Amino acid sequence: MPLYKTITPNSQTTVKIWKITESYTDLMAAVNLKEMALNRVLGMKSELHQRGFLSVRCLLQEFGYADADLFYDEHGKPHLKDGKQISITHSFTFSAVVISDLIVGIDIEKQRDKIGVIAHKFIDYENDYLNDKVEDYVKKLTAIWCVKESLYKLFCTPGLSFKQHCLVIPFSEGDHETIAWIDYKNKKYRYNIYFLEFEGFTCAYAIQ
Repeated sequence: MPLYKTITPNSQTTVKIWKITESYTDLMAAVNLKEMALNRVLGMKSELHQRGFLSVRCLLQEFGYADADLFYDEHGKPHLKDGKQISITHSFTFSAVVISDLIVGIDIEKQRDKIGVIAHKFIDYENDYLNDKVEDYVKKLTAIWCVKESLYKLFCTPGLSFKQHCLVIPFSEGDHETIAWIDYKNKKYRYNIYFLEFEGFTCAYAIQ
């Protein structure tokens, strides 16, 4: 099973990344799904999404959990029955799970030029240090998107806006850490941010 990388940013948090090389059949044989999860994966029209879903269950097993230990609240946020914090992501051929005693969020995205087309939808404060003439523009945009998606996942509050409420502090090429804020309804929340790149993908995770 291709566990791609394990990261421990602190003593309370572990990130595991999976490279999805197995077939749908092999992944299905490797996991034991509760009925709701089985119906969900069988109802997916894309095999890529099915394999992403199943690889996340493989990652849960790497942590020592079963699919039965995972549930979702009314906002779609995942939880573990033992009270540990969890966040989940998958994109194309990679998936990742972060589990912590702290509030966390994670996202993986493939680096693609078309992110520049939607930049105006999620960039505001970041325009002060980012412009499309920067050589690593697509990589920086992808990192910012991943950070804001991570914040959105951990905050999980209807009405939260990437553009209006999430701010990513400047970082340089080669950096692997920064700070981000959620400024929402006159309250400010600070998060430590970590990110990495591999095989044309970016992964970012936020820890409160």
